[in-house]
Amino acid sequence: MSESRYAAELTRAMNIVGSDSNTLFVGQSVGYPGTAMFNTLKNISMSQRLELPVAEELQLGISLGLTLTGRTVVSIFPRWNFLLLAMNQLVNHVDKRNELFRSSTKAGSLLIRTSVGSERPLHPKSQHIGDFSVAVALMCLNIRVVRLEEPTEVCDAYREAHSANTRAATILVEYGDYYNEK
Repeated sequence: MSESRYAAELTRAMNIVGSDSNTLFVGQSVGYPGTAMFNTLKNISMSQRLELPVAEELQLGISLGLTLTGRTVVSIFPRWNFLLLAMNQLVNHVDKRNELFRSSTKAGSLLIRTSVGSERPLHPKSQHIGDFSVAVALMCLNIRVVRLEEPTEVCDAYREAHSANTRAATILVEYGDYYNEK
């Protein structure tokens, strides 16, 4: 069975961002299978992946710290509901990165990859399908929130986020149901 156009575009976007050897992919299911996002990293070198335990606030703190060394970081939170557990880091540190760390002229891009969980073919219940894009965009003045609703938007959004060193971060919101649509 071939992958959906949406999943194929996400794989292509990861290849584009990952072609920069300075890019590191951080999170859960980056080194080991467990989510649909893992499959989009199939062409990314294992040396560019840092698998972390389920510790969302720690993950975002590590991701922010790595950007201060000049690395580009793609921090992967498989669901918005999981990213909620890192709100302290997101609102109080990532959103204010440029203000807090003015002296860090080497800062790299931070791409936060998350998803509205799929409801088909099996509904995982409400704790896995939240979309907090609007609320987070209202709380975070320096973080761009980009909803990836069409396959044609995916690569351009990741290219722009990858080159956006002046922003604190970009949150790229995927839709789990689109992974299975042909």
